[in-house]
Amino acid sequence: DVQLQAFGGGLVQAGGSLRLSCAVSGLTVDDYTFGWFRQAPGKEREGVSCISRSENSTYYTDSVKGRFTISSDNAENTVYLQMNSLKSEDTAVYYCNGWYRRESYWGQGTKVTVSS
Repeated sequence: DVQLQAFGGGLVQAGGSLRLSCAVSGLTVDDYTFGWFRQAPGKEREGVSCISRSENSTYYTDSVKGRFTISSDNAENTVYLQMNSLKSEDTAVYYCNGWYRRESYWGQGTKVTVSS
């Protein structure tokens, strides 16, 4: 039974930082590509960042480059998103997803609110 649990969201002032975690069970993080997605009120879900340990690659959408860092921890089987210099436009529900070819697993969202 594969489960992804996202947590670490909260309320933070603009310019502050949060660290989101996606704890994974039922599969090995290194065997999948993992991504963070977010959805703001009234907007469609967008991709924020993704990581592939097998390909040694990361991706960031332009709006978060230089501010966010995605990483994974093999021992903890967890994917992280370090979010620095947060802006009000980063306010959204953040979701994690892991996929490999036709397999795809979504976690529950964690809410990030950035106040100005």
